[in-house]
Order: sequence, then C-alpha cells, then structure tokens
Amino acid sequence: MHINVSLQAGPIYEQIEYQIRAQIFSGELKAGEMLPSIRMLARELRIGIITAKRAYDDLVAEGFLYAVPGKGVYVAQRKEDDLENSKLARLKEQLGATRRFAEENGISSEQLTRIFREVMEEKDERS
Repeated sequence: MHINVSLQAGPIYEQIEYQIRAQIFSGELKAGEMLPSIRMLARELRIGIITAKRAYDDLVAEGFLYAVPGKGVYVAQRKEDDLENSKLARLKEQLGATRRFAEENGISSEQLTRIFREVMEEKDERS
C-alpha cells in the first residue's frame, strides 16, 4: 500500500481514505490483505495516530475494511456490484458538489454540460 499526503490537499484522513478506496477499486489492494497498523501508518506518513485511526474507522464503517482486535486491519471482501455501486455513489456526490458550485457561481446548466463534454472529449483524445 502506498499513500501520499499533502498539507495543502484537504484533510489528511480524507486523502488516506480516498487513496485506499482507489487502491481497492483498482485491485491493487486485495480482499483479506492486511494493512499497516494504525501506529505504523501514522509513523510512515508522519501524522497523528488519531488521524490514521479516523481514516481506518471511516473505511471500516463504509465496509471497505474490517478490523480484528489484536490482529490488525484488513481489506474486506466486497462483491463487484458493491464496488460498482460505491463508485457510482461517490461520482454522484462529486457531480452534486460540482452542480452546487456552478449554481453558486452563476454557471448555467448549459455551460456546465458543455464543459463536462469538453472534459470528456479531452480524455478521449488522450487515450
């Protein structure tokens, strides 16, 4: 497991959660794989133990990880449908935040749609 954190990129526990989720979605982290202990993660990332614990606790609550007292924290077994639904739910959250930003800044739905299409076309051109 490889995690990078930045003081400028938002709450550290959210950065950790996002990166662990991404590694689970990509298959880099497999079901049953043991993660570093909270203390080891905190030491490696040079963060507080409470911050590392918050990230793990949130991921346990979401069903991405499970903890075995005295043994460690592991990647949970998830069905492919669960992973897909989770990805789509997170995408919907992101798009909702984008819509709210557009509304707050006077960007019309037509402009937002046009920008979204442009971004998707840029991605297609790079592929």
